[in-house]
Amino acid sequence: MQKVTPQVFTDTTLRGCNPSMVVTDAGVVVVDTPQLPTKAVAMRQEAEAHGEIRYVINTEHHVDHIFGNYYFRGAGMVVQHQGVYDNFMEVTPSLDSFAYAAEAVPTDDPEGEAIFPDRDEYFADPNKGHVVFTGDLTLRVGNHTFELLHTPGHTPGQIAVHVPEERVVFTGDTIFSECQTWLMGSNVTQWLAALDRISALDVDWVVPGHGEVVTRDYLHRQRSNLVDWVAAVTDAVAKGWSREETVERVDFSERYPVDVGQGYMMSHIQTLNAGSLWDKITQGRPA
Repeated sequence: MQKVTPQVFTDTTLRGCNPSMVVTDAGVVVVDTPQLPTKAVAMRQEAEAHGEIRYVINTEHHVDHIFGNYYFRGAGMVVQHQGVYDNFMEVTPSLDSFAYAAEAVPTDDPEGEAIFPDRDEYFADPNKGHVVFTGDLTLRVGNHTFELLHTPGHTPGQIAVHVPEERVVFTGDTIFSECQTWLMGSNVTQWLAALDRISALDVDWVVPGHGEVVTRDYLHRQRSNLVDWVAAVTDAVAKGWSREETVERVDFSERYPVDVGQGYMMSHIQTLNAGSLWDKITQGRPA
């Protein structure tokens, strides 16, 4: 794993989120878990080499941030915002989270097939939240403070994890660093407010949900990405473009690549982002 500070580690090389951990004098705190089975097992082993795992914190409910919890069963308490807990491994008409996790294994973690659970086995104990909260929550572990800040936007239960002693914040998918931003069912107005809240923190390092570790300066670029998407689709609606025309013509694929292992999803991301924004704007809902 990459050492961000002497006590903070993350892995930006995997398909899925950037799973991270903080080593304290009273144990280890994990922030998000790897989606791929063997990577989750390896991370647990590495974390436990530093001490007892005290907490596993999930920054959001999307499968790439939570599926690895299964491999952390018995290792510390799982901490989730109510919005994460309520939507944990959701199955919708457009996405079966379990099937999505299984889909990545043959291509990105073939050795993981041997330890990938069947559906019934998984849902019998997926290692869902033990500590569930609304608003914000502060945890103390030894000589470290963990400020869990509710930063909705990308998802309703989105949180950032601020560790002031390390001058670092883990943002989850509020930040996509140098890679395509997935808007999905997001609320951009809330997302922009979340960026404002994070920008007010006195930190040196920002660990994003995807992409390389950055400084606070990158928050402006993430804001621009969101504003540009909304402006482009708002302009399309003003011109009278249909949903199909908007999806065909509004495209930011040249701006950034897709994160690790999902290059084939580029067209899907552009379609998803443009289509979801068109739906909201034409229905008079917040983008």
